[in-house]
Amino acid sequence: MIQEENRQTTKKRSAILEQLKTLKREDETLYNILAVDVWALAKTMDEFQPGFWAAFMKNREKALKRFIAEVIKNKPTDPKRPPFLR
Repeated sequence: MIQEENRQTTKKRSAILEQLKTLKREDETLYNILAVDVWALAKTMDEFQPGFWAAFMKNREKALKRFIAEVIKNKPTDPKRPPFLR
């Protein structure tokens, strides 16, 4: 009886692990496809408008800094947390 339950548990675990491996593989594939798409877009735009990518990255950096400042400003302070995590 216990051995049967162990077998079923083992089968379930192996099925879940296989699903996780498949999801990780699919996620990596999607990430790679997106990276190629972004590269192709940047390459094409740089051909039509030289300096496009550099300008895009500067704007992205400014937006990221603004976003981080906004998150820090709106983050609630919890006196129970250590100072380096507030």
